[in-house]
Amino acid sequence: MYVQGFVIPVPDSNKDAYAEVARKFWEIAKDCGALSQIECWEADIKDGATTDFRTAVKAEPGEKIVFSWMTWPDRATADAAHDKMMADPRMETEFGNPDGSDMPFNGKRMIIGGFDPMFVGEAE
Repeated sequence: MYVQGFVIPVPDSNKDAYAEVARKFWEIAKDCGALSQIECWEADIKDGATTDFRTAVKAEPGEKIVFSWMTWPDRATADAAHDKMMADPRMETEFGNPDGSDMPFNGKRMIIGGFDPMFVGEAE
């Protein structure tokens, strides 16, 4: 398994628009091999003494934090999916301008990273 994680500042007023973008993106990612996508809206985020989620993404007043992750069978599938997704015509029809100006969040402040799981605990 391979996990891609995201931390995204989203204006509180754009919650529904963000959820719709996430649902549409899932259809493309799933077609490119993703196993799951989890989108979480801020519920309890404390300000840290040194750093925190808000500081990391330079959140502005009125923005909430989205914490999300996507799982893939392996890194090779995730890497190959990137080019497939960018070439998918749904990316333009569903999400508009390639510069991201039609998105309900500022993608320049989004944090993205890829991770190899060290431990996966699951309830039976």
